[in-house]
Amino acid sequence: MARTYLEVTYRAGKPFAAYFYLPRRPGDSSVRTEKSEPGLLIDYTSDGRAIGVEIISPSTVTLDAFNRTLATAHQPAVVPDDLAPLSFAG
Repeated sequence: MARTYLEVTYRAGKPFAAYFYLPRRPGDSSVRTEKSEPGLLIDYTSDGRAIGVEIISPSTVTLDAFNRTLATAHQPAVVPDDLAPLSFAG
């Protein structure tokens, strides 16, 4: 997968959790997860590449916090439209 995308899980019509997929190679899997900003976790491969961001509390995460997390993972920032399905992106 060469591009990013967002997958959202809803409960009672509201975002419950989400996963922001980062570019990855075929066969990549997470071997380590690190806390970043509150409500955000970064998944890494065995060679240290970030392959995704777990959004475990969409209602408490801000766009700025999400972009700081992406910077930690050496990934480009996103704009609100990239996270439109989440309440904090509006």
